[in-house]
Amino acid sequence: MLVVSDVHGAFDALRRVVSSGESLLILGDLANLTDYRTGDGAVATAFGLDLARQAGDARGEGDFEEMRRLWRDAVPDADTGRRSIEMAIEGQYAEMRSALDGGNGYVIHGNVDRPDQLIAALPSGFRYVHGQSLEIDGLVFGFVGGGVRTPMQAVGEIDDGEMEAMLESLGPVDVLCTHVPPAVASLHQDVVTGRAERSSAPIYQYIARFRPRLHLFGDVHQPQATRWRIGPTVCHNVGYFRATGRAMRLDTSAV
Repeated sequence: MLVVSDVHGAFDALRRVVSSGESLLILGDLANLTDYRTGDGAVATAFGLDLARQAGDARGEGDFEEMRRLWRDAVPDADTGRRSIEMAIEGQYAEMRSALDGGNGYVIHGNVDRPDQLIAALPSGFRYVHGQSLEIDGLVFGFVGGGVRTPMQAVGEIDDGEMEAMLESLGPVDVLCTHVPPAVASLHQDVVTGRAERSSAPIYQYIARFRPRLHLFGDVHQPQATRWRIGPTVCHNVGYFRATGRAMRLDTSAV
């Protein structure tokens, strides 16, 4: 079984992974709003590279007020702006569908995804499993997607109360799969940006209580640590797929 996260529009590389014929777990952020390194993404498609880079820099610094000001100045009609972004992401999800076609696996959404559009675009071999637990290869997998709530109030984000309720509904699992990491400093500190990225206290609390054997996640692109233990649970960031083009191989017989 192969695992990826943070595809962010790298659909040619994703097509190569799918062509292996192995089952694939995708832990969110298939859409690409803005690549902070280049500015490429849905914002650039809809409104140009300059706005994408400026707004991306502001968001990367955590300056949401400046980001909103840039948006207001460049896109006075919020509804039109929102629809332009949605159309750009629809185009990305059409590419995603082509890349995934013929493969099989499981998908949750990340913070920049639009869950409804993502679900509508998935080919028949892939199942959206946010909030579900499933037996795969003799192990119980639990899936909770979404990002931590921010001032952006993006549709791919969920608040702590919803996260707690979904995790509670899973009960004990062997492998927990989320988009965001647990609230462990080394797992959510990005060594390139120098910033503490989003993390989830409810996920940490779930792991401490239910002690799954393995926790798989993504979201933080250049973490200080990719692996950590919370009690007996091995927590593993599966990698920034847009940058590496590589999937993590999960040997379920060794979990």
